[in-house]
Amino acid sequence: MPGRRLLRYGRRPAVMTSACGCEPSAPMTEEDEHTPWWRDRAILLPVASGLTLLLGLILEWFIPGAGLMATTLFWVSLLLGASQFVPGALKGLFTSRRLGIGLLMTISATGAVLLGFIEEAAALAFLYSIAEALEDKAMDKARSGLRALLTLIPSTATIVAAHGGARTVQVEDLVPGDILRLAAGERLATDGVVRSGHSSLDVSAITGESIPVEVGPGDAVLAGSINTSGALEVKATAAGTDNSLTTVVKLVEQAQNDKGRRARIADRLARPLVPGVLILAILVAAIGSLLGDPGVWIERALVVLVAASPCALAISVPVTVVSAIGAASKFGVVIKSGAAFERLGGIRHLALDKTGTLTRNRPTVTEVLTTGGVNRAEVLDWAAALEAHSTHPLAAAITAAALHPPVAQQVSEAAGQGITGVITGTRIAVGSPRWLSPGPLATEVESLEEQGMTVVIVHRDGQPVGAVGVRDELRPEAPEVIQSLAAEGFGITMLTGDNTRTATALAVEAGIQDVRAQLRPEDKARAVADLHERGPVAMIGDGINDAPALASADIGIAMGARGSDAAIESADVAFTGDDLRLIPRALHHARRGRAIINQNIILSLAIIIVLLPLAITGVLGLAAVVLVHEVAEVIVIANGLRAARTRHPDLNPVKTATITADEDAHGKTRVY
Repeated sequence: MPGRRLLRYGRRPAVMTSACGCEPSAPMTEEDEHTPWWRDRAILLPVASGLTLLLGLILEWFIPGAGLMATTLFWVSLLLGASQFVPGALKGLFTSRRLGIGLLMTISATGAVLLGFIEEAAALAFLYSIAEALEDKAMDKARSGLRALLTLIPSTATIVAAHGGARTVQVEDLVPGDILRLAAGERLATDGVVRSGHSSLDVSAITGESIPVEVGPGDAVLAGSINTSGALEVKATAAGTDNSLTTVVKLVEQAQNDKGRRARIADRLARPLVPGVLILAILVAAIGSLLGDPGVWIERALVVLVAASPCALAISVPVTVVSAIGAASKFGVVIKSGAAFERLGGIRHLALDKTGTLTRNRPTVTEVLTTGGVNRAEVLDWAAALEAHSTHPLAAAITAAALHPPVAQQVSEAAGQGITGVITGTRIAVGSPRWLSPGPLATEVESLEEQGMTVVIVHRDGQPVGAVGVRDELRPEAPEVIQSLAAEGFGITMLTGDNTRTATALAVEAGIQDVRAQLRPEDKARAVADLHERGPVAMIGDGINDAPALASADIGIAMGARGSDAAIESADVAFTGDDLRLIPRALHHARRGRAIINQNIILSLAIIIVLLPLAITGVLGLAAVVLVHEVAEVIVIANGLRAARTRHPDLNPVKTATITADEDAHGKTRVY
């Protein structure tokens, strides 16, 4: 199975690949993913580099005659720090012609060594390696969550043979045309079409919708669906190893690989800077040697290499990113990588999943209609008395809304249709409007359905007496958040696997104009790709069905700590809470951090532009150039640390609407 191999050998980039232009190392094992920092070689080597550098400085400054020992320690520090980026930078140059910031740092360190400034080269190597290692560690998240996708597929399936007998086969052996027998509570092994039987399917793992779908002969069903009630026979339309869920895995893998090739800000600047600096240094050495003392001009050429060292640039970006990511985690936003943080600050369009993101993913009773002289409490109690015997998610919503449901007897359930029973001698039936006639409530029932509600009809002795409307309601803060985002110029699109009627009704309440409904996971990914024409796109979702869209967006945001493992793993950003107000907070925080990064970049480039002519003309020697760079490093680090400052007060709960027992003259419940 394509996905199973991916999940067993999940890959992640190695340290120093994202910002220094280095090549990734071998894939990381699951055991490596959970290595604590004190056992992580990528952290320990830069730390050792710093300690040996510090010890060397102490010997040089405070212990007379320890010059040789100090120089030895400087060499050890240089080699330890450089080992973290020099090999990868050189490999990237020679194998894929990648010109990254790591290559510039390598050239600068080499120039300092050739001029005899081992201490400065060691300091450069240590600062860059520790900054990059800390950034990578801050973003190091296990990539094992996609396993959740394929655990939805059972390992075996029951198929019906031509003679009518049943046998169990491995899911890998399923082929289109096989007849699968699906008992209540079982999960469907591959895509198919219902051949016989009626039932309700829990498709929340595939479409994200919490309300089950009623199916019967001729209806298409998806791999991973759970049969909640009656038995079904399903004709397979896809092989067990190539169905809708394995397609989701492949989509996520492809999207993550594409996203991993995007360059960081520092790398984009380094591409023209590296050849430019090398050409300039060669010209200084060559032309100067023709016109004057070759020794002087070769030394100036080496000083040019050090003057063009992007020390401040290389250090400031990781410091800013680590500071900002740490600050974001304090208010419930976990950002997985420096590249993700940089992209988050440039988002212009938001695509939001409906269920579990804009809504609570918790169906609740939102409306009750009555007729025939009964009241709201009676209708809810009768419905709850029967639904207490059902495992349907709507049953939980109805029983939770009833205060004192009576005890029902002789209860029987018709799969996919409804449930009947006897309450104090009266026969009560509860079910779908397609099974039970709404009678005089037909117009109002139709109105509730147009508002996106799922309606349950209640009959007493064969006559309609009420209807209960159930819907997964918007989060109370949703309209406010959507309005504020729109006012700031963000484009907003709702993407959902739910039906168009429900999606449109909730979108109107939320204030969203662009609605795309009845989307499967691959459809959501295509929709996100289409939205790229409007600018950088962030996809916000919480379900397994959102994983391809989350991975294919410029930024994927997993909503809530209870989101699926696959969604969280596919995303670049994860919210630890469910409050939608975290969205504008995260965007504002990333924009501020991006602005600080840009400030540091401008300062770093300005220093290089000023130092180069001074180094070429000999106005400044290597010691002065190094001193200027070190002062600049202090400035940009201090500026980068400002990204750690946040001013985000606690999110107070938003008051929600509640259902009261007040009713109008026609028995319709009022919602306040």
